[in-house]
Amino acid sequence: MRTLHRWLPIILLVPFVALLWVPFYNRIDPRVGGFPFFYVWLVGWTVVTAAMTWLVWRVQRGRGA
Repeated sequence: MRTLHRWLPIILLVPFVALLWVPFYNRIDPRVGGFPFFYVWLVGWTVVTAAMTWLVWRVQRGRGA
């Protein structure tokens, strides 16, 4: 379990890499709910990043760090 606490913050690199990979999401089509894919991708990762940050914070706080 100690290893999990040490490496868990590394998952925060996932959104960083996903948002740096601009050619993947730099397009208008497909549209999701009438919005271009570009905006849906950015807003989606904003929500996912907030959830991941909260998860890491909870786990780190729970162990008393």
